[in-house]
Order: sequence, then C-alpha cells, then structure tokens
Amino acid sequence: MTDRQPPASADVTSAIAAKTPPEGTPARKRVAIGASVGATIETYDFIGFGTAAARDFNTAFFPSSDPLSGTLLSFATLGIGFAVRPLGGIVGGYLGDRIGRKPVLVGSLLLMGIATVLIGALPTYAQVGVWAGVLLVTVRVIQGLAFGAEWGGAILMCFEHAPWRKRGLYTGITQAGFPVGLLLANLAFLASVPLGGTWAWRVPFLLSAILIAIGIAIRLKVEESPEFEGLKAEGDVSKNPLFEVLRTDWRNVLRAFCLRTTETAGYAVSVTFVLSYLTSEKLAGRPVSLTAMLIAAGVGIAATIWFGSLTDRFGRRPVYLFGTVVTLLWGIPLFLLLNTGAALAIVLAFLISYALCQNSLAGVQGAWFSELFAARTRTTGASLAYQLSAVVSGFTPLIATALFAGVGWIGPALLISFYGLLGLVATLLTRETWGPFERATAVEAERAHRAAAHADTAATHTVAG
Repeated sequence: MTDRQPPASADVTSAIAAKTPPEGTPARKRVAIGASVGATIETYDFIGFGTAAARDFNTAFFPSSDPLSGTLLSFATLGIGFAVRPLGGIVGGYLGDRIGRKPVLVGSLLLMGIATVLIGALPTYAQVGVWAGVLLVTVRVIQGLAFGAEWGGAILMCFEHAPWRKRGLYTGITQAGFPVGLLLANLAFLASVPLGGTWAWRVPFLLSAILIAIGIAIRLKVEESPEFEGLKAEGDVSKNPLFEVLRTDWRNVLRAFCLRTTETAGYAVSVTFVLSYLTSEKLAGRPVSLTAMLIAAGVGIAATIWFGSLTDRFGRRPVYLFGTVVTLLWGIPLFLLLNTGAALAIVLAFLISYALCQNSLAGVQGAWFSELFAARTRTTGASLAYQLSAVVSGFTPLIATALFAGVGWIGPALLISFYGLLGLVATLLTRETWGPFERATAVEAERAHRAAAHADTAATHTVAG
C-alpha cells in the first residue's frame, strides 16, 4: 500500500479476508509466543553483551596491559553489532518477501542462538592471543546480521496470523519479549557474579541455549503466513522487494525510521546513559540502579502488551502521539528526579522512562509498521526502517556522554526531548492505519465470516440428516 492509496477500502478488506480469517488463524497464539522468544533472546544478548563488554571483555579478549584500549575495543565490538543490523534487516526482509516468513523466522533464531552460545565458549586472550578479539568480532557480526533479520520475520508472522481486531495486542505480545529479555539478562548476570572468573560472564550466554531451544521448537510447528501463501497462490510475490519498497514506499520507510528512532534512541539516553550517569555522579549504587531496572522491566512486560491493545481500540497514531509527547516533556524532569539521589525517585524515573515512554512506543510499532506497507513488500519495508534506527541508537550514548561533558546534564536531557520532537513530527506526518473506518470494516467482516461459518455448518447438518 503506497502513500497514494486510501488507508483502507472494501476491496482491500476483501482481499485480506481471502487470505486471513478475521478471527485469525488457529496458530495465532503459538505464533505470538514463538515470535516473542526471539525478541527476548535479542534483548537478553544486547543487555548481556553490553554488561560483559563494560565489565569483562576488555581484559578477557584484549590485552590487559592497556586497560583503556581494551575497554575501547570491547565497546567497539558492541557497536559492530548495531552497524550490521541494517544489512541483516535488508537480507531478512528480502528473503521474507521472496521465499516466506517462516524460513526467516526459524533461520534467524537458529543463527542468532548459535552465535550467542558461542560467546560463552570463546577462548580468551590469555589462551589464543589476538585471535580472541578476532573471534569475538566475527561472532558479533553474525549476531548483528541475525538480529537484523529476526524482528521483521517475527513481527510479520505474528501480525499476519492475528485476529484483525487484535493485531495491536498480538504484536504487543511479541514486543513484550524485549522487557522479558531485559529482566532475564539482569537476573542472569546478578546470579552469575558469585561464580567468579570467566564463568561470571560465560554462564549467562550459555544459558541462552535454553531460550533458543524453546523458541526453535515452537517456531518449527508454526504454519507459514496465510497472507504470504495467498501472494504465492496469486503469483504476486515481489521479484525485488527492496527495490520496490524504495521506489514506491520510501516515504513510509523514512517515517517509520523516525518513529522507531524516538523509541530506541530515547531509551539509549534515558536508560543506558543514565545507568552510567548515576555511577559517575555517585547518585546511586549498583543495587539501587539494578533494582530500579528490574522493577521497570517487570512493569514493562505488561505495559507493552497493554499499549498494543490500546491501539486496537483507539488507533495506532493516538497512542504513539501520547508516547512522543511524554518523551518530549520528560528530558528535564528525568534528570531533576535523578539528581535528588533518592532511591524512590530513581525507581520512579526508570519506571517513567521505560514502562511509559519506551513501552508506549514499542507496543505500537509491530502493528503500525506492518500496516504501513503492502503484504508483498511488508517484511522488507518494516525491517529496513526498524533496523536503520539501530545505528542511531548505537551512537546515542556516545553523543549523550559528549553533551554531558560539554554542558552538563541539561545536554542529555534536551537530547531526549529532541528525539521526542522528532517522533512527534513523524507521528503527525504518518497516516493512521487503524482508524474508525478500518475498525468498523473489521467488525462487519468478522460478523460476515461467522455467519458464513454457521450457514456452512447448518447446511452440513441438513445434508447429513
């Protein structure tokens, strides 16, 4: 669906109805759970890799004789994962629109899982010298590519199996995998600290094998997207989805990129940078910061699903508009709360930053981004916009640190507000895909589908009688 097409029509609804029942497919719940596992693992690894990069990788994989260089190289490996994610999104999106959503869904999780577990088994610098760093970078590149491909395949499968009137809820369940991963990663690293030595960072990565096994088992049982099957049956599969989406729908790619940047880059300042800010300014110790993060992640699981469900009732744009406005206004109050140094204020700050600002945006993206693009280029368009923003978020903590060094806390505070303003403008410029007309049409389609099913059942009973 391009910008010149209407947001919905009877023809469009009829076409979708022929591929996806209004009540969704029988596999809809299994798909939502299976898709959320990938998001969980992605966040688990991101948080885990960041924690290990800051605390362990500088001496484990690089020369301990030069701590500063080791730290810089360690963080560079973290950034490499972000840098290659857009390429993974392009490849995964292209394959998802060409050969199907399911192969990408299974393949990306398998590749991601192998790479994540391998981190826990890599030899250290003391064992193999410079090859330790080379191996770490290699595995990180594989992770980044797999992560880039993962989101599009997962969210699209969930969206295209879900009931029409609950697509916000179901994609919200997938997006809730991120706070689940955040919670599990913090718990895993907290529990592994007493092990000491290299096991303190190896065990959390090795434990991800459990999540991967569960995810693969679920995803192998999932049926292919009915919308993609419909495209194949009609011979309407795009020959070059990347070229097509950039030629016909580049505006939606740009809009979705800006929408996503507000969420991910805002998180990079209000959570990632804030964690280091609390430590450097001696405002809170690790126990307070970790407790605040765990509480926010726990609440964020429910918040993400709830915000997704709200879009089914009120539309995608109003909920996103709320999130961007809150983000715009939150920058300065956030740091005023943090600067009190009070534990309760810090917990409240994390709750608002994560469960309100970030989750109100993340909970909407799965459904809204999917609806912005036509089925034949949907995976490519959504993945491209989603993963390009990862590059911005990857450099945002560095930008926030530079601003803090130059002008103090007001710099990062205004950076949060800037990202909120970017999202606000993008929201106003992006069309509503689930307005009153679309919601009413879906209700009528659901009623018609049920009536037809009842008629078929009655006819069957009559013939049998």
